[in-house]
Amino acid sequence: MAFNFFTLLFLIAIFSYVVTLLWLNIRQNKAVTGSSGAVPSEFSQKITLEQHQKAADYTCAKLNLNYFEVVFSAFVLLAWTLGGGLEWLDGFWRAFSDDVLFVGVGFILSLMLIGTLIDLPFGLYRTFVLEEKFGFNKTTISTLVSDTIKGFGLALVIGVPLLYVVLYLMNEMGEYWWFFVWLVLTGFSLLLLWLYPTFIAPLFNKFNPLENQALKAKIDDLLNRTGFKSDGIFVMDGSKRSSHGNAYFTGIGKNKRIVFFDTLLKGMNDNEVQAILAHELGHFHHKHIRKQMLISFLTSLLGLALLGYLITQPWFFYGLGIEAMSNHAALVLFTLTLPIFSFFIEPISHALSRKHEFEADAFAAKHTDANDLISSLVKLYRDNASTLTPDKLYSAFHDSHPSASIRIKHLRTK
Repeated sequence: MAFNFFTLLFLIAIFSYVVTLLWLNIRQNKAVTGSSGAVPSEFSQKITLEQHQKAADYTCAKLNLNYFEVVFSAFVLLAWTLGGGLEWLDGFWRAFSDDVLFVGVGFILSLMLIGTLIDLPFGLYRTFVLEEKFGFNKTTISTLVSDTIKGFGLALVIGVPLLYVVLYLMNEMGEYWWFFVWLVLTGFSLLLLWLYPTFIAPLFNKFNPLENQALKAKIDDLLNRTGFKSDGIFVMDGSKRSSHGNAYFTGIGKNKRIVFFDTLLKGMNDNEVQAILAHELGHFHHKHIRKQMLISFLTSLLGLALLGYLITQPWFFYGLGIEAMSNHAALVLFTLTLPIFSFFIEPISHALSRKHEFEADAFAAKHTDANDLISSLVKLYRDNASTLTPDKLYSAFHDSHPSASIRIKHLRTK
């Protein structure tokens, strides 16, 4: 199989990607272990040395697994592309039919299935070994099997028709097919956001109305003061899978829900829960969700326009190990390689996300007691065994939230 200049560029990109990720992991490991001997002074009253060292051990254990994942995923990508894996899989489906849509859907679905099987050992190890070791895993084998069957069923019911429509538009809509695909994907994303709270999420978790009437009264008062309306306040059985705590908003338009993990409510007092909710309300007040959606839609439009150009370039296919040019092969090659080429602009999106977190914190401090939010954040870092001393460069590439010390320092100035 003949390669070209793009092959060399691809290899350089993969090498740079892997080396940078491993280097960042080493920096993170050094920063965390180097500071594990003493709790940072601003947290010494709330977090014990034992808890601080547990967070360090947990962080390093995840890093040790990630070292192998990074290298392994790079070899898998090379095997699929330059190693001829995609070429073979494409030929396999072409032998069954001349129908380009049948071949394309079969090609992509089988690739996704094989990819899921390849990733399965990592997921099992992370859940039943790593998370179990540190006391976070609550997932049972039966829950895992149930989640897998439901996820596969949703992929067939929702994913297959969508994939068929995308490939149909790519084949039939001429030079500007990418614009019509973008319209479909944008509409589908909005529909999914609307459907998720009431139709999809309940397939995997139970959502019960908040029973704590005192807390509900405080939340209702906060919602009235901030002018926010939701479709309800619910408690999710997050403890079914993990002891990690969290809270989130979901849905769009009038179909919005406030969701608290049951694990979060067990560790917080009412004022702390109210402060966490105020932070989430801050994201809506500053229209962060809307801005992120617009950015996502714009970048997807630009990405599809780029694919519209690449799909006509033989060097793009040949350079990545594919001899027979096709729409489905172009879609897969673009999806597989985009994370490699876009990795070095990740700090830009994370910097914007951290700016949003500061704005949401400021909103929460305005409408609740900042000390309650600080207390809740310290508990979240403690109970989730999140490191208090991340490396700055590692954080720039990986973290969408500011580090604990920086975030709390900002809150104390409010």
